[in-house]
Amino acid sequence: MAKINFGGVEENVVTREEFPLTKAQAVLKDEVVAIIGYGVQGPGQSLNLKDNGIAVIVGQRQGSKSWDKAVADGWVPGETLFEIEEACAKATIIQYLLSDAGQIAQWPVIKKHLTPGKALYFSHGFGITYNDQTGIVPPEGVDVILVAPKGSGTSLRRLFVAGKGLNSSYAIYQDATGKAFERVIALGIAIGSGYLFETDFRKEVFSDLTGERGILMGALAGVFEAQYNVLRKNGHSPSEAFNETVEELTQSLMPLVAENGMDWMYANTSVTAQRGALDWRHKFREATAPVFDELYERVSSGKEAERVITVSSKPDYREKLEEELQELRESEMWQTGAQVRKLRPENN
Repeated sequence: MAKINFGGVEENVVTREEFPLTKAQAVLKDEVVAIIGYGVQGPGQSLNLKDNGIAVIVGQRQGSKSWDKAVADGWVPGETLFEIEEACAKATIIQYLLSDAGQIAQWPVIKKHLTPGKALYFSHGFGITYNDQTGIVPPEGVDVILVAPKGSGTSLRRLFVAGKGLNSSYAIYQDATGKAFERVIALGIAIGSGYLFETDFRKEVFSDLTGERGILMGALAGVFEAQYNVLRKNGHSPSEAFNETVEELTQSLMPLVAENGMDWMYANTSVTAQRGALDWRHKFREATAPVFDELYERVSSGKEAERVITVSSKPDYREKLEEELQELRESEMWQTGAQVRKLRPENN
């Protein structure tokens, strides 16, 4: 484990150089990893593990769409694809990758297969951190670990296939065997992490829920809508409003920021853009800071977890969700976006 200085703060980081794939394979050579859930993270993590030579099976409810997807991805019923309970019985490491609501529902099944020496692996700290609401309290004899890729399972898989990696955080909640550190890092490397940085279950879920509701999705979508609506209100065409709001950011600027940083972007743009961005940056920061403070308080107090559990457990949740997504999908801005994407050169 290396100490890396990030902006004057030292953090524990594990890289592929100090913990190569060959070491991960050696650590996991006698393990059987069961992927429970084949939704957001399950496909990417399981396929990467398999391609890296780890013994992997998938546990999923037969007859579900996810079961069919697993079959389409090459998992063989009765050989590498099983019902959830059978997969848990065969595993030494259970990767619990169901949705948060799914984890609550399946916990009684999972718990009875957590015999001493096994490991319970998460990619999200929700179930453990809010266990007063979820009821997910692991027995004492098992390792409880976390690897959280900083992106979707789709991105994890795409980067892996391209020979790249997606950074992940790692955490140890319970080390019952004395092997939890080697297990968690080996799994992190084997699923395709670029490097792994240390956190704990609470910090992971607090940062994750804040990020999802904030800059990664909620705030980003809200700011997109606000600017698009202002441009449309002032006579700009849908195409112009969308290109200036979304397309230029996602297709041109963000890849450059990812490569070089925002400071480089400011230094390599026109004086007009440079001056305006530097001035207005402070206004947006001050305007949104109270919203982020409120958001973090709701996350850390468990109020957001309570809302997720309450709403997602309602029998009509999927129906209501589709109504919300349809409203978003059919809005003028995202209808315009669909047309703009079709006009990109690579699609013609």
